[in-house]
Amino acid sequence: MATVNSVLGSLDTKDLGFTLSHEHVMVGSAGIQYVYPEFIQRDRVIQDGIRDLKEAYGEGVRTIVDVTTMDLGRDIRLLEEVSRGSGVQIICATGTWRDIPRVFWDVNPDRIAALYIREIEEGIEGTGIKAGIIKVANDKGGVSPQGEIILRAAARAQRATGVPISTHTWAPDRVGEEQVRIFEDEGVDLGRVYVGHSNDTTNTEYLIGLLKKGVWIGLDRFPGGRASDTDTPDWEDRVRTAVSLMDAGFVHRIMLGHDWAVPICRPSPEVREARRRANPDGYLFVTRKVLPRLLELGMTQETIDQIMVENPKRFFEGG
Repeated sequence: MATVNSVLGSLDTKDLGFTLSHEHVMVGSAGIQYVYPEFIQRDRVIQDGIRDLKEAYGEGVRTIVDVTTMDLGRDIRLLEEVSRGSGVQIICATGTWRDIPRVFWDVNPDRIAALYIREIEEGIEGTGIKAGIIKVANDKGGVSPQGEIILRAAARAQRATGVPISTHTWAPDRVGEEQVRIFEDEGVDLGRVYVGHSNDTTNTEYLIGLLKKGVWIGLDRFPGGRASDTDTPDWEDRVRTAVSLMDAGFVHRIMLGHDWAVPICRPSPEVREARRRANPDGYLFVTRKVLPRLLELGMTQETIDQIMVENPKRFFEGG
Protein backbone atom coordinates (compact mmCIF):
# COMPACT_ATOMS: atom_id res chain seq x y z
CA MET A 1 0.00 0.00 0.00
CA ALA A 2 1.43 3.39 -1.08
CA THR A 3 0.56 6.65 0.63
CA VAL A 4 1.03 10.36 0.01
CA ASN A 5 0.87 13.25 2.48
CA SER A 6 -2.23 15.46 2.17
CA VAL A 7 -3.19 18.47 4.28
CA LEU A 8 -5.68 16.25 6.15
CA GLY A 9 -3.20 13.45 6.74
CA SER A 10 -1.77 10.42 5.00
CA LEU A 11 -3.74 9.38 1.93
CA ASP A 12 -3.74 6.01 0.20
CA THR A 13 -2.80 6.58 -3.44
CA LYS A 14 -5.69 4.39 -4.59
CA ASP A 15 -8.01 7.04 -3.13
CA LEU A 16 -6.58 9.97 -5.11
CA GLY A 17 -9.21 9.65 -7.84
CA PHE A 18 -9.56 12.30 -10.54
CA THR A 19 -6.57 14.57 -9.91
CA LEU A 20 -5.55 18.02 -11.17
CA SER A 21 -1.77 17.97 -11.10
CA HIS A 22 -0.78 21.65 -10.74
CA GLU A 23 -3.09 24.12 -8.98
CA HIS A 24 -3.20 26.72 -6.23
CA VAL A 25 -5.86 27.94 -3.83
CA MET A 26 -4.19 31.19 -2.76
CA VAL A 27 -1.10 32.80 -4.24
CA GLY A 28 0.68 35.85 -2.89
CA SER A 29 4.06 36.59 -1.33
CA ALA A 30 5.89 35.19 1.65
CA GLY A 31 4.17 36.12 4.90
CA ILE A 32 2.06 38.94 3.53
CA GLN A 33 -1.16 37.45 4.95
CA TYR A 34 0.40 37.61 8.43
CA VAL A 35 2.30 40.92 8.27
CA TYR A 36 -0.19 42.91 6.17
CA PRO A 37 -3.44 40.96 6.58
CA GLU A 38 -5.51 43.87 5.32
CA PHE A 39 -3.92 43.41 1.89
CA ILE A 40 -5.23 39.85 1.50
CA GLN A 41 -8.90 38.89 1.78
CA ARG A 42 -8.00 35.64 3.51
CA ASP A 43 -11.51 34.87 4.80
CA ARG A 44 -12.94 35.40 1.31
CA VAL A 45 -10.26 33.15 -0.19
CA ILE A 46 -11.31 30.39 2.20
CA GLN A 47 -15.00 30.98 1.46
CA ASP A 48 -14.51 31.10 -2.31
CA GLY A 49 -12.03 28.23 -2.25
CA ILE A 50 -14.53 25.98 -0.48
CA ARG A 51 -17.29 27.05 -2.86
CA ASP A 52 -15.22 26.54 -6.03
CA LEU A 53 -13.73 23.23 -4.97
CA LYS A 54 -17.12 21.95 -3.78
CA GLU A 55 -18.37 22.67 -7.29
CA ALA A 56 -15.36 20.85 -8.72
CA TYR A 57 -16.02 17.91 -6.39
CA GLY A 58 -19.59 17.79 -7.64
CA GLU A 59 -18.25 17.32 -11.18
CA GLY A 60 -15.80 14.59 -10.27
CA VAL A 61 -12.58 16.26 -9.06
CA ARG A 62 -11.23 14.43 -6.03
CA THR A 63 -7.67 15.74 -5.53
CA ILE A 64 -5.61 18.79 -6.41
CA VAL A 65 -1.87 19.18 -6.09
CA ASP A 66 -1.38 22.67 -4.65
CA VAL A 67 2.19 23.67 -5.47
CA THR A 68 2.23 26.93 -3.50
CA THR A 69 5.55 27.34 -1.70
CA MET A 70 6.55 29.65 1.14
CA ASP A 71 7.78 32.39 -1.21
CA LEU A 72 4.50 32.18 -3.15
CA GLY A 73 2.47 32.86 -0.01
CA ARG A 74 1.71 29.33 1.17
CA ASP A 75 -0.89 29.35 3.97
CA ILE A 76 -1.04 25.81 5.29
CA ARG A 77 -3.97 26.31 7.67
CA LEU A 78 -5.97 27.89 4.84
CA LEU A 79 -5.38 24.81 2.68
CA GLU A 80 -6.44 22.57 5.54
CA GLU A 81 -9.68 24.51 6.01
CA VAL A 82 -10.50 24.58 2.30
CA SER A 83 -9.87 20.86 1.93
CA ARG A 84 -12.01 20.01 4.95
CA GLY A 85 -14.82 22.30 3.81
CA SER A 86 -14.88 21.28 0.16
CA GLY A 87 -14.18 17.56 0.32
CA VAL A 88 -11.38 17.88 -2.25
CA GLN A 89 -8.11 16.32 -1.11
CA ILE A 90 -5.17 18.75 -1.28
CA ILE A 91 -1.54 17.70 -1.54
CA CYS A 92 0.68 20.62 -0.52
CA ALA A 93 4.26 21.51 -1.38
CA THR A 94 7.58 22.26 0.15
CA GLY A 95 10.32 23.80 -1.99
CA THR A 96 10.87 27.24 -3.46
CA TRP A 97 9.26 29.12 -6.36
CA ARG A 98 10.81 32.02 -8.31
CA ASP A 99 11.03 34.46 -5.36
CA ILE A 100 14.09 32.75 -3.90
CA PRO A 101 14.85 34.19 -0.44
CA ARG A 102 18.07 36.20 -0.45
CA VAL A 103 19.46 34.10 2.40
CA PHE A 104 19.38 31.06 0.07
CA TRP A 105 21.48 32.70 -2.66
CA ASP A 106 24.94 31.63 -1.54
CA VAL A 107 24.54 28.61 0.72
CA ASN A 108 25.25 24.93 0.24
CA PRO A 109 22.16 23.17 -1.17
CA ASP A 110 22.32 20.67 1.69
CA ARG A 111 21.24 23.37 4.15
CA ILE A 112 18.12 24.11 2.10
CA ALA A 113 17.43 20.44 1.46
CA ALA A 114 17.26 19.92 5.22
CA LEU A 115 14.43 22.46 5.43
CA TYR A 116 12.45 20.68 2.73
CA ILE A 117 13.05 17.32 4.39
CA ARG A 118 11.74 18.67 7.69
CA GLU A 119 8.52 19.88 6.01
CA ILE A 120 8.05 16.42 4.48
CA GLU A 121 8.91 14.31 7.50
CA GLU A 122 7.87 16.46 10.48
CA GLY A 123 5.44 19.04 9.12
CA ILE A 124 5.11 22.67 8.11
CA GLU A 125 5.31 25.59 10.57
CA GLY A 126 4.69 23.39 13.58
CA THR A 127 1.31 22.20 12.29
CA GLY A 128 2.17 18.56 11.69
CA ILE A 129 0.80 18.96 8.15
CA LYS A 130 3.35 17.34 5.85
CA ALA A 131 4.27 18.23 2.28
CA GLY A 132 3.63 15.61 -0.37
CA ILE A 133 5.61 17.17 -3.22
CA ILE A 134 8.70 19.35 -3.75
CA LYS A 135 8.17 22.43 -5.94
CA VAL A 136 10.90 24.29 -7.85
CA ALA A 137 10.72 27.00 -10.51
CA ASN A 138 12.83 28.38 -13.34
CA ASP A 139 11.40 30.74 -15.94
CA LYS A 140 12.44 32.91 -18.88
CA GLY A 141 16.19 33.06 -19.20
CA GLY A 142 16.65 29.58 -17.81
CA VAL A 143 18.28 28.40 -14.60
CA SER A 144 20.05 31.19 -12.71
CA PRO A 145 22.90 30.44 -10.24
CA GLN A 146 20.42 30.90 -7.40
CA GLY A 147 17.91 28.68 -9.18
CA GLU A 148 20.52 25.96 -9.53
CA ILE A 149 21.06 25.93 -5.77
CA ILE A 150 17.32 25.35 -5.31
CA LEU A 151 17.23 22.57 -7.92
CA ARG A 152 20.12 20.79 -6.24
CA ALA A 153 18.50 21.21 -2.82
CA ALA A 154 15.24 19.77 -4.16
CA ALA A 155 17.10 16.87 -5.74
CA ARG A 156 18.80 16.02 -2.46
CA ALA A 157 15.53 16.26 -0.54
CA GLN A 158 13.90 14.01 -3.12
CA ARG A 159 16.60 11.37 -2.80
CA ALA A 160 16.40 11.49 0.99
CA THR A 161 12.60 11.21 1.24
CA GLY A 162 11.35 9.66 -2.00
CA VAL A 163 8.84 12.51 -2.39
CA PRO A 164 8.55 13.62 -6.04
CA ILE A 165 9.51 16.95 -7.61
CA SER A 166 7.19 19.27 -9.57
CA THR A 167 8.77 22.00 -11.67
CA HIS A 168 7.63 25.34 -13.03
CA THR A 169 9.28 25.95 -16.39
CA TRP A 170 9.20 28.27 -19.37
CA ALA A 171 8.67 25.73 -22.14
CA PRO A 172 9.31 28.08 -25.12
CA ASP A 173 12.94 28.37 -23.88
CA ARG A 174 13.19 24.58 -23.25
CA VAL A 175 13.96 25.23 -19.60
CA GLY A 176 12.89 21.71 -18.69
CA GLU A 177 16.04 20.38 -20.36
CA GLU A 178 18.23 22.48 -18.05
CA GLN A 179 16.35 21.23 -15.02
CA VAL A 180 16.68 17.61 -16.11
CA ARG A 181 20.44 17.97 -16.63
CA ILE A 182 20.86 19.15 -13.04
CA PHE A 183 18.62 16.41 -11.66
CA GLU A 184 20.61 13.83 -13.62
CA ASP A 185 23.82 15.26 -12.21
CA GLU A 186 22.35 14.87 -8.71
CA GLY A 187 21.37 11.27 -9.36
CA VAL A 188 17.60 11.77 -9.16
CA ASP A 189 15.35 9.05 -10.55
CA LEU A 190 13.69 11.00 -13.39
CA GLY A 191 10.55 8.93 -12.90
CA ARG A 192 10.08 11.06 -9.76
CA VAL A 193 10.19 14.35 -11.71
CA TYR A 194 7.20 16.22 -13.19
CA VAL A 195 8.10 18.98 -15.66
CA GLY A 196 5.28 21.51 -15.45
CA HIS A 197 3.80 24.14 -17.75
CA SER A 198 4.96 22.06 -20.69
CA ASN A 199 1.94 23.06 -22.80
CA ASP A 200 3.17 26.64 -23.11
CA THR A 201 4.78 25.32 -26.30
CA THR A 202 3.62 23.20 -29.23
CA ASN A 203 7.18 21.98 -29.85
CA THR A 204 6.58 18.25 -29.61
CA GLU A 205 10.22 17.47 -30.45
CA TYR A 206 11.22 19.19 -27.19
CA LEU A 207 8.45 17.53 -25.20
CA ILE A 208 9.08 14.04 -26.57
CA GLY A 209 12.77 14.49 -25.80
CA LEU A 210 11.89 15.12 -22.17
CA LEU A 211 9.50 12.18 -22.07
CA LYS A 212 12.15 9.86 -23.47
CA LYS A 213 14.33 10.86 -20.52
CA GLY A 214 11.69 9.30 -18.28
CA VAL A 215 10.09 12.36 -16.69
CA TRP A 216 6.38 13.11 -16.38
CA ILE A 217 4.97 16.02 -18.40
CA GLY A 218 2.51 18.50 -16.93
CA LEU A 219 0.15 19.92 -19.54
CA ASP A 220 -1.12 22.12 -16.77
CA ARG A 221 -1.80 25.59 -18.09
CA PHE A 222 -5.34 25.40 -19.39
CA PRO A 223 -6.85 27.42 -20.92
CA GLY A 224 -3.61 29.37 -21.47
CA GLY A 225 -3.40 32.56 -23.51
CA ARG A 226 -2.42 34.68 -20.50
CA ALA A 227 -2.23 38.42 -21.03
CA SER A 228 1.47 38.44 -20.09
CA ASP A 229 2.26 35.65 -22.55
CA THR A 230 0.05 36.35 -25.54
CA ASP A 231 2.36 34.40 -27.84
CA THR A 232 1.66 31.10 -26.07
CA PRO A 233 -0.80 28.58 -27.55
CA ASP A 234 -4.55 28.87 -27.10
CA TRP A 235 -6.39 26.00 -25.46
CA GLU A 236 -7.27 24.27 -28.72
CA ASP A 237 -3.61 24.18 -29.75
CA ARG A 238 -2.75 22.87 -26.30
CA VAL A 239 -5.26 20.05 -26.75
CA ARG A 240 -3.80 19.18 -30.15
CA THR A 241 -0.33 19.07 -28.61
CA ALA A 242 -1.64 16.65 -25.98
CA VAL A 243 -3.10 14.44 -28.71
CA SER A 244 0.24 14.45 -30.55
CA LEU A 245 2.02 13.24 -27.43
CA MET A 246 -0.60 10.56 -26.85
CA ASP A 247 -0.35 9.40 -30.46
CA ALA A 248 3.42 9.19 -30.00
CA GLY A 249 2.90 6.66 -27.21
CA PHE A 250 3.14 8.77 -24.05
CA VAL A 251 -0.38 8.54 -22.63
CA HIS A 252 1.16 6.95 -19.53
CA ARG A 253 3.42 9.97 -18.72
CA ILE A 254 1.04 12.95 -19.05
CA MET A 255 -1.01 14.81 -16.44
CA LEU A 256 -3.37 17.79 -16.79
CA GLY A 257 -4.16 20.88 -14.75
CA HIS A 258 -4.83 24.61 -14.90
CA ASP A 259 -2.36 26.50 -12.67
CA TRP A 260 -5.51 28.12 -11.30
CA ALA A 261 -6.03 30.03 -8.05
CA VAL A 262 -9.13 31.50 -6.42
CA PRO A 263 -9.52 34.89 -8.19
CA ILE A 264 -10.31 36.84 -5.00
CA CYS A 265 -6.72 36.29 -3.80
CA ARG A 266 -5.61 38.85 -6.39
CA PRO A 267 -5.68 42.34 -4.81
CA SER A 268 -6.46 44.09 -8.10
CA PRO A 269 -10.17 44.01 -9.10
CA GLU A 270 -9.12 44.44 -12.73
CA VAL A 271 -6.86 41.38 -12.59
CA ARG A 272 -9.56 39.33 -10.88
CA GLU A 273 -12.08 40.21 -13.55
CA ALA A 274 -9.62 39.50 -16.37
CA ARG A 275 -8.95 36.05 -14.91
CA ARG A 276 -12.65 35.29 -14.65
CA ARG A 277 -13.21 36.32 -18.26
CA ALA A 278 -10.27 34.22 -19.44
CA ASN A 279 -11.45 31.13 -17.55
CA PRO A 280 -15.00 31.29 -16.19
CA ASP A 281 -14.82 27.53 -15.48
CA GLY A 282 -11.94 27.81 -13.00
CA TYR A 283 -10.88 24.38 -11.72
CA LEU A 284 -13.37 22.79 -14.15
CA PHE A 285 -12.02 23.97 -17.51
CA VAL A 286 -10.28 20.63 -18.09
CA THR A 287 -13.44 18.72 -17.18
CA ARG A 288 -15.83 20.86 -19.17
CA LYS A 289 -13.76 21.77 -22.22
CA VAL A 290 -10.54 19.79 -22.58
CA LEU A 291 -11.75 16.26 -21.93
CA PRO A 292 -14.82 16.53 -24.21
CA ARG A 293 -12.55 17.90 -26.93
CA LEU A 294 -10.16 14.96 -26.50
CA LEU A 295 -13.08 12.59 -26.96
CA GLU A 296 -14.11 14.46 -30.12
CA LEU A 297 -10.55 14.03 -31.43
CA GLY A 298 -10.68 10.27 -31.00
CA MET A 299 -9.39 9.65 -27.49
CA THR A 300 -11.28 7.06 -25.46
CA GLN A 301 -12.71 7.32 -21.97
CA GLU A 302 -10.15 4.72 -20.95
CA THR A 303 -7.38 7.07 -22.09
CA ILE A 304 -8.88 9.96 -20.14
CA ASP A 305 -9.13 7.82 -17.02
CA GLN A 306 -5.49 6.87 -17.48
CA ILE A 307 -4.42 10.53 -17.59
CA MET A 308 -6.66 11.91 -14.87
CA VAL A 309 -6.76 9.01 -12.38
CA GLU A 310 -4.15 6.35 -13.01
CA ASN A 311 -1.21 8.59 -13.93
CA PRO A 312 -1.31 10.75 -10.76
CA LYS A 313 -1.63 7.56 -8.71
CA ARG A 314 1.41 6.02 -10.40
CA PHE A 315 3.37 9.26 -10.13
CA PHE A 316 2.97 9.41 -6.36
CA GLU A 317 3.66 5.70 -6.06
CA GLY A 318 6.90 6.06 -7.98
CA GLY A 319 5.66 3.97 -10.91
